[in-house]
Amino acid sequence: MSPSDPTGLPGRLALSLERAAAWLLAVIWAAPVLYALWAAFHPTGYATRFDPLAPLTLDNFVTAWRAAPFPRYLLNTVLLVTFVTGAQFVLCTLAAFVFARSTARGMGLLFALVLVQLMIMPDMLIVENYRSMRQLGLVDTILGIGLPYVASGFGIFLLRQTFMQVPRELEEAARVEGCGTLGILWRVYVPLARPTYLAYGLTSVSYHWNNFLWPLVVTNSVETRPLTVGLAVFSSADQGIDWAIISAATLLTAAPLLLAFLLFQRQFVQSFMRAGIR
Repeated sequence: MSPSDPTGLPGRLALSLERAAAWLLAVIWAAPVLYALWAAFHPTGYATRFDPLAPLTLDNFVTAWRAAPFPRYLLNTVLLVTFVTGAQFVLCTLAAFVFARSTARGMGLLFALVLVQLMIMPDMLIVENYRSMRQLGLVDTILGIGLPYVASGFGIFLLRQTFMQVPRELEEAARVEGCGTLGILWRVYVPLARPTYLAYGLTSVSYHWNNFLWPLVVTNSVETRPLTVGLAVFSSADQGIDWAIISAATLLTAAPLLLAFLLFQRQFVQSFMRAGIR
């Protein structure tokens, strides 16, 4: 019997170890979320001790919602994510189309320079980005938070790889029908790349929804702070440490993403699988 045979003892042992490791990782990942759920829905006195008979309450959410301008923070975050993701879709689509279909000299070198962006951590550019935003007069603005991220090397790479899989015959047929370059891009390439757009859009929205360091540096007022910075200010020591209320505020900031994932998890998984296959 082969040692890798799943019907044998070594195979069953390996499968059991893999399952145990998967469950352990799942528990470790879910532990903070489970604690936040417990603390948010129970009075403050039960935040650090488990009691199955502890009463449930929604007062922590009401207190957190009233204690800080979370509606304004939420609006700022939605505006920021919408602006960045929309701009990335437009710029990455145009750049990826050129890199995928252009036969001009030097395109390979230019694409390699774009990929260099993937090797540079955004945090390394905070000082230069802040200096640029200050010179443009965009410090403490939603535009100033999102402008450094409107061009994404990862998005260009992902869409270029997808566009290169589109058969040339479809492009030629569209030209016969009278479509120009932008018409071909909009009617042929973009529809065929919808799974890739969805996968990349989810990644971008998740990243910028949770981005903290750059918005913390470039914002100074309630009118521009996103949820992450607003939550950090709310949970600072000056406000007092109440884990029940802080947990409720944390769930309020994460609720839109969690709800979207729960409602569309099948579409999310399928989009990533299709984008990966391409």
